[in-house]
Amino acid sequence: MRLAIKTATYATMHLTVAIAVAYALTRDWRVALAVGIVEPLVQTVAFNLHERVWSKVGKEKAAA
Repeated sequence: MRLAIKTATYATMHLTVAIAVAYALTRDWRVALAVGIVEPLVQTVAFNLHERVWSKVGKEKAAA
């Protein structure tokens, strides 16, 4: 459950930052929304997988 909450809050933060940065660079809200939505969604999935790998590595080291 903690990972799901952490992932959701990370996604919200990343979405906001990505849209703001894309808008600052392009001054086009349509481009900003497109970039700001697609990139964080992909990054959120990658983050979730990254966290799972690190969690598994931590458990393996603790068992050794």
